Amino acid sequence: MKYKKISTYSYNLHIIKTNKFKTTTVQVNFKRKLKKEEITYRNMIVNMLCESTSIYPSKRLMTIQTENLYDLGYKGMNYISGKYNVMNFAATFLSEDYTEKGMLDESIKFLADLIFKPNIVRKRNEISFNEDNFNLSYNLLKDNIISQKENPDGYSKIRMLENMEPNSYHSYRAVGYLEDLEKIDSKKLYKYYESILNSDILDIFVIGNVNERHIKKVIENNFSNIKTFKKPSETHFITPKKHRLIPKVVREEQKINQSKLVLGYKIDKMTNFEIRYVLTVYSYILGGGPDSKLFKTVREDNSLCYYISSVTHPLNSLMTIRAGINKKDFRKTVSLIKKETMNMRKGKFNDDDIIKAKITYINSLKELEDSQDSLISLYAGIEYLGSDNLRDRLKKINKVTKEDVIKLASKIHLDTVYLLEGEDNEEE
Repeated sequence: MKYKKISTYSYNLHIIKTNKFKTTTVQVNFKRKLKKEEITYRNMIVNMLCESTSIYPSKRLMTIQTENLYDLGYKGMNYISGKYNVMNFAATFLSEDYTEKGMLDESIKFLADLIFKPNIVRKRNEISFNEDNFNLSYNLLKDNIISQKENPDGYSKIRMLENMEPNSYHSYRAVGYLEDLEKIDSKKLYKYYESILNSDILDIFVIGNVNERHIKKVIENNFSNIKTFKKPSETHFITPKKHRLIPKVVREEQKINQSKLVLGYKIDKMTNFEIRYVLTVYSYILGGGPDSKLFKTVREDNSLCYYISSVTHPLNSLMTIRAGINKKDFRKTVSLIKKETMNMRKGKFNDDDIIKAKITYINSLKELEDSQDSLISLYAGIEYLGSDNLRDRLKKINKVTKEDVIKLASKIHLDTVYLLEGEDNEEE
């Protein structure tokens, strides 16, 4: 595998050359500083551009063209990455070794047309998105926003973060907000779309058995209408406010059988090594699987939960512990979780725990090489977050010691406890 970054005045082109896959994937990332009121706009843009183009003004015509391109697959998404909002569009298609000459050019053109030739209406001096497609996209996003509450696991995590630090970067809902959606019309949305082309930071990733010179030319031909000048990117990493000395406890009710418990922890200033490696080992030992301390204590020994795990959020310097419990077991479960995090501070784990954590991490790294999407995410992490490459990651994870984990454990503080109470589990 060979990687090369080519910088132009308006975008970075990242070429990952490998003959491991029969397909080529092209991903186009638009990135800008995160603003709460823009999240809904960006989700709407993704829906609109993936619904139709001026060349293929219906979903049916889009589908017919993808079939002509040997079943090309395309997708779009908008996600939050620390202090930034990243919107991407991607296409995956068969290599010309398995199709015919010229299909790579046509496939990249299809993706570029999806982004730059939207289905619009011109009236006098005004431009707006096609109203029918706007309404389809609007209703789809509206349903997604409303349905958040129907997913108790995801909803409980959102509510914990909103209670931890209201109006902070990590409290924002990635799907958007109903009140913002109701303010959007097809004209406003098109103006925002133009601002993306004029203002966002742009990165293009290409992975497959491709010719570097040819890819560079094809990208230049199809992305020549980008008007923005490349700007330096700030850090994605967030430093949260100081943790509460007495954790905030919030309880809400919902008509569900199983209560959802989420504990939110803030982590004091970490070193780069702690963020990228020690935190991973710590979380695995504490709540990363069936061998973890939380699983054994809370589930196996005390039968207090249906599931339990810890998840780290390095960009936000946060950690969450999530469990499905009976409402009556709330206090005892929280008490046992606190006990296990205290045991981590005291070093009540052994070298075998660290070895298992490292093996799991190394295996996950090796699995990255089996997916084009994962490899693009790897190089996007290098570009956006200053992450290490695979070789360096393998070296550095093995340097983590028990002392490193204990030191980090003392920086992790419980800030917020949230319980989404199931109505059928009466508290004793």
